[in-house]
Order: sequence, then structure tokens, then C-alpha cells
Amino acid sequence: MKSENFKIKNRSSLKLAVMAFVLLFSGSIKGFCQNEEKTKSAFGVIERLVGSRASEFQLSLAEDKKSNTEWFEIQTENNLVKIKASTNTAICYAAYNFLRDIGAVLVSWEGNRMDLPKAWPKYSKKGETPFQYREYLNACTFGYTTPWWDWRRWEQEIDWMALHGINLPTAMEGQEAVWQELWKEYGLTSSQLESHFAGPAYLPWQRMGNINSLEGPLPQEWFVKKEELQKKILERMKALDMHPVVPAFSGYVPKAFAEKHPEAKITELKSWSGGGFASTFLLDSKDPLFKQIGKRFIEIYTKKYGKSNFYLADSFNEIEPPVSEHNKYEELSNYGSAVYETINEAAPGAVWVMQGWLFGDNKEFWTKEATSAFLSKVPNEKVMVQDYANDRYKVWENQEAFYGKQWTYGYVHNYGGSNPVYGDLNFYKEELASLLKNPKKGNIVGYGAMPEGLNNNSIVYEYIYDLPWTKAEQSLEDWLAKYLNARYGQTSPAVFQAWELLLKSVYNVKYWETRWWNDWAGAYLLFKRPTVKITEFKENPGDKEKLKEALDILSQEAKKYNKKNLIQYDLIDVSRHYYSLSIDEDLMACVKAYQQKDIAKGDQLFKKIEKQVLHIDAIMSGQPLNSLDQWVKSASDYGSSSEVSSLYVKNAKTLITLWGGEGHLNDYASRAWKGMYKGFYWPRWKMFLEALKKASADNSSFDENKERESIKNWEINWTEHK
Repeated sequence: MKSENFKIKNRSSLKLAVMAFVLLFSGSIKGFCQNEEKTKSAFGVIERLVGSRASEFQLSLAEDKKSNTEWFEIQTENNLVKIKASTNTAICYAAYNFLRDIGAVLVSWEGNRMDLPKAWPKYSKKGETPFQYREYLNACTFGYTTPWWDWRRWEQEIDWMALHGINLPTAMEGQEAVWQELWKEYGLTSSQLESHFAGPAYLPWQRMGNINSLEGPLPQEWFVKKEELQKKILERMKALDMHPVVPAFSGYVPKAFAEKHPEAKITELKSWSGGGFASTFLLDSKDPLFKQIGKRFIEIYTKKYGKSNFYLADSFNEIEPPVSEHNKYEELSNYGSAVYETINEAAPGAVWVMQGWLFGDNKEFWTKEATSAFLSKVPNEKVMVQDYANDRYKVWENQEAFYGKQWTYGYVHNYGGSNPVYGDLNFYKEELASLLKNPKKGNIVGYGAMPEGLNNNSIVYEYIYDLPWTKAEQSLEDWLAKYLNARYGQTSPAVFQAWELLLKSVYNVKYWETRWWNDWAGAYLLFKRPTVKITEFKENPGDKEKLKEALDILSQEAKKYNKKNLIQYDLIDVSRHYYSLSIDEDLMACVKAYQQKDIAKGDQLFKKIEKQVLHIDAIMSGQPLNSLDQWVKSASDYGSSSEVSSLYVKNAKTLITLWGGEGHLNDYASRAWKGMYKGFYWPRWKMFLEALKKASADNSSFDENKERESIKNWEINWTEHK
């Protein structure tokens, strides 16, 4: 009997032990799975980068939040890369930081270089940034770069963002589906909306209230396709703990709406940017319809895309507010409070985000009194000013760091997708170091870049997005050595010397001054619509002699690398930049020679320019992204019918050439691309120079206006044919 009782007790004890073990084991598994679930978005980014080796990364999120700071800890142990961080984005940045530090990976728009070691080296690092947010993407990027992107390309960009630690991306896709539904609710017909919406490449400027209807209509398939795309974009961004900045109502209404509501206080604004554009219509902030429309927009947007915490609304982008002189400040404060209150009532707790560009662009209007009035009725934590043009304007210093409101610091760097080789790495470093020490920096919460166009000068963005984590304390030389080792796989004293020369010749230019010269737009003089005034041009920025030294070294060193190495891409960049600058000098000399009736010298320079243009166009084959054919094909492929594809192609070609309007925007978005040198820029100058030569040879006066008008007609014809 005792024996039987003993067996039963033992069985019970064993059973309890097994159950306890199972519970303990399943509990630990459950805990691990939960953690795995929380980091699966970061794991997905790493897996898309390094494939099956992602299984060697052990990821975890901190349970306790260290206020609003972002941080990471990383170390290797038993061939595992262990990363613990505050968010999924911080995990991704840590992983990339590690892979780049050991020279295994470099991620860029033009391609990734990867050579993973068989075993992970010993490594340990901690990182933290004082900036809660790292911002990215200008509202204009959605016209100059991304209109034809599909989900695959967006996934690639979101991965790039995560790996570079970006967590405050602008997310403007898919809003036209919301506007369409909204305006139909207010009684506008399909035909009225068809005449309202701009073409796909021009939507950013319609959203900001600058234009209407330009290069439209907008095909219905666009609304559907972009709505589905935006859902995927937002889902992925949020999964990575990013805070996408989505659109809100800033007061602009269609012309048909204004006509339908004569009782509403609506102002027809002056044509934007020098004229030639259809008027836009701004609803007064005190009109009851303002809040009604704004709240309804967010309601529809939320139903389609889910809740958001950051809403972009820009009421006066490059447009002077229609306020009275005697009551200017009160009216400005009413506009600010109306935008904020509309967002707050429709999405309680959300933050109103606004671009700070207007304060630098029109500093005569936006005095301290005007800016502080505009923001005065908004709680400090409910608005965020993105002051992103610090490579051109010093707004925050002049605006007392925005009067207690949240603000972010950054750079535009790129304008219009135009792609000369430039940037100023030392400037970015020194500026950040100075900013962090400045007691008057106010409530700064973010840092980053807001380029108008992408796919150029990768080193600039690589450096800018490391700075908030290093707090500008790492020497540029040390950073460059690691960058080059990761980009090329191996370096030499000669390669490093070439890049030191590049830092002194092209990467010491914070703003490409040539873009605007005598009101003519274009990256290089070659890219501007021809004019005899070219002879008055002083000089391009940078140091051409040092650039040539760097080019000579890279030309020799690149021979030691295989054809797919990114040094070949960089060699093409440096080459086409140097020869484009040389062409500018020769163009000035050629025009001057023909004006002085030195036909022989003019002809000699003409032939030299043509040879250089064709040479650049040929070598650009090594940069597939920098291709007119690629841009046109991506636009054409985005349409589902020949009619829609033709519209998209015309948009694509017009945006990068004529742009639109009667102002000075033509060639604003000029591109150093294969097909553009040979097929667009040189034909214009060839026509011009031949006409100038003929006038000189015939001893007759040269009618520049007539020739420029003829060239413009040629441009129009060029945009209308595939």
C-alpha cells in the first residue's frame, strides 16, 4: 500500500514537474515570439538586404522607453549580431551601421555593394541621438522623382530610409482619391474635377496651392493605383515605427467650388512664380466652410488609410498671404489657429507640420512679428516647423528658434532633381556642432534632409544621416575612410587622396549657385535655354583644377577594380561634372568669338563642345538611373493604355524641360542624363550658335528673342513626341 501511494505521489510529482517545465518552456517561447513579432519589420529590412544571413541577427526592442531619445546597442557574440534598440528604425540603422563599419555593405540609390564575412568580427557599439525625429522627403519629390514608382520601388526606398535611421518621412501619395471623394460630396461633378486636377508630375504644386489643372487631366486609374500604393507605404512605415507625415487641408479649393459657393469668402490669388499659371483659390480661415472641409478631409483620409499623428498643411508656399495691412497679424494668427484647430478636432492629439521654406523665401513679408503671429494661437507641442533650407537660408536664427514651437533643422540640398556633383560635408558637420551648442536653439526635435529630387550625390545623404547619431563628433577623415572602404570594398592612399580633393573641389559647395543666374534656370550653362548673356557669367562654384586632379587619380585607380564596382559610377559622376563645367567655359568663349566675328575660333570651339557633349552622353550609359529613356519608359509603363501612357510621358518630359508657366521655371529640373545632353541640350545650343554665326558672317543683327522663341517651339515639339 505504501509502495502504491509512493508511485502515485511520484507520478503526480512527475506530472507536475512536466507541466511546470512545459509551462515554463512555452512561456519563454511565447515571450520570444512576442519579441520576434515586435521586430519582424526590422528583420524584414535586414533580410531583404543580406538574405539568409539575417538569421544571425538577434533583435530586441527595449521595454522601457528612455524619454524621447532614440538609441541602440550592438555587439557580436558566438557569430550572432545582437541588437537592442528603442525602435525598429533604430534597429535597422544599427544593423546598417555595423555592416558598413566592418566594410561589408554599402547601400545607395545607384546600387548596393555587399561582401559579407564568413564569421562576424568582434564588435561592440552604442549609439544615441538627441533628435527624436529624422526627417526626409520634400513635398516636391513626389513630382520630380517618385510619380512613376510602384510598390517595389517604394519598398526599396522605405528600406533605405530605415537603414539610414529616418523616422519622419513625408508621405504624400494617394491623397487625390480623398480630394476627389471630398469635392464630389460638395457637389462638384466629374467633369469639373477633371478640369481641376493637374497632371501626375505636377500634383505637388497643386497640393501646395500654386497651380491648378496644369498638364492634366488626371486619369481615373491614377486615383485607384495611388490609393492602393499609399496603403502599403503607410503600413510599412508604421510597422517600422516611423511617423509618416500625411496631408491635411490648408484652405485651397477648386475654381468650381468657388463658383458654386459665392457666399463663401474665397480669394482668387495671383498667378504663381512669375505668371502663366491658372489661378488658385484660397478659402478664408474664418469662413465656417474652412473647418468643415478640413475635418471632412481627415475623416475620409482616416477611413481609407488609418489614423495618423502628423499632418502637413502649407497655406502660403511661395504665395503671399491675402491679409489686410491694418489687421495683418490678427488675420495671420486666425489662419494658423484655423489649420491647427481643424486638425486637432478631426485627429485629437495630432501635430500640424508645416514647411518652413516660406519664411526664408519671402523674408520681407515673414518678419518676426508676422511669423510669431501666425503661430501664436497654436500650442507649442501641436505644431512642427520643418526648417529644412539651412544650406541656403538662416531662418531659425532670425525667427528666435520659432517662439517655443517644435521645429526641425535640415537641408534641401537638391533642387528639382537637377544633379550637379556638389554638397558641403564640412559645412554640415560644423553647422550641427554649432547648433547643438547654441543656447537659443529652442525646442528642436528633428534633423534631416528634404531634397526635391533623389538619385544623386549619395555621399551627401549618407553623411547627413550619420551626423545626428555621432553629434558631429567623428572626424570627417575617419568617416570618409570607413565610407570608401564599404563603398569600394578596398581603398588605397591614392583613392583617399582623390576623395580629399573632391571634398575641396565639389563637396565644399553647399548650394549650386549656377542654378539661378540672371533669372535663367539650369544646372549648367549648357542646360539653360541659350542666350548671348552667357558671356556675362562669372564662374561656376567649386574648384575645377582640384576636380581635374581628382579625376585623373580616379581614372587610374578605377582600372584596378571590376566593372561593377561603385568606383566606376563615381568616376562617371566626376567625369561628366568636370566636362560639363568645361563645356560651360567653351560655350561662353564660342558665343564671344562669333559676336566678335572670329568665325574660325567660333567653329573650333563649336566642334570641341559637340565632341564633349557626345562623349558625356556616351559615358552616361554606365549610370542607368541617369537616363532619359529610363524616365520616359517608367512614365509610359505606369499607364495601362496608350492614351494614358502618352499623357504620362508628356508630363515626364515637360517637367524636366519647359516646366510650365511664363516665368523662369523652364530648365529648373534640368538633368545630367544620357539622352538629355545629345538629344535636348546640345540641339538647342547648336541651333542658337548656328544662327549667331550666320548673323555674324552676314554682318546682320542677331535677333535673340526670335531665335529663343524658335527654340521654345522646338522644345514644345520635343515634349509631345516619344
